[in-house]
Amino acid sequence: MTHHFLERQTLALGQAEHHVEERHRQATGESQASALTIALTRAAGTPAAAVAREVGTRLGWPVYDRELLEQIAQEMHLPASQLEAVDERSQGWLLECIESFALSSGVTESNYVRHLIHVLTSLGTKGRCLLVGRGAALILPSWSTLRVRLIGSLEDRITRLSQELNLDRRAATRKLEELTRERRRFVKEHFGKDMTDPLNYDLVLNTSRWSVTDCADLILEALHGLQRRIATESHADTISR
Repeated sequence: MTHHFLERQTLALGQAEHHVEERHRQATGESQASALTIALTRAAGTPAAAVAREVGTRLGWPVYDRELLEQIAQEMHLPASQLEAVDERSQGWLLECIESFALSSGVTESNYVRHLIHVLTSLGTKGRCLLVGRGAALILPSWSTLRVRLIGSLEDRITRLSQELNLDRRAATRKLEELTRERRRFVKEHFGKDMTDPLNYDLVLNTSRWSVTDCADLILEALHGLQRRIATESHADTISR
């Protein structure tokens, strides 16, 4: 990863946060509270898709998981299938340079990340949606985003991945290790953060202890609490003026 590329990524993230901050600054306390975004990060093998759907259904909010790929693909005028090779995966700078000469589509990791930041920022600015993975919890500002991470025991996650992908235990274990390694490296290289650090989140839920319904209940309780706090703080600030 070149120094120039990292500078561009840092600038893009700074511009994205400034854009969201300006939009929320202009909004009233009530609209700020209602325009929050939920960003869900998941350990491989957790039931993130089911939890996201449950929360989205209860709130009436759209859920963006693979839909993020589809939006990025539209921006790049490509089929979403061509982005799967770089989705939450780190190819490494040298490999990317070699492949960029061979691919006429222009699908490189850096190009994908640039569009990813733009799409996440646009959705975060509008709010009232749920974003799954792709570093959203680590990109969007903490004051406008409920940041949630799902974890679970290794055994439970291997079992779930085995069932979902129809793999034997050994293959499922290898797949889980691959997904974990690539997602963590992707976030670290592009956003400079450790996706496993609990301090990057407002809520960490153990899916080996809590069911999908339980997780949805806890996320909604946290969201409503955050909305009330924002509205109260905004009202107090208005009175003090």
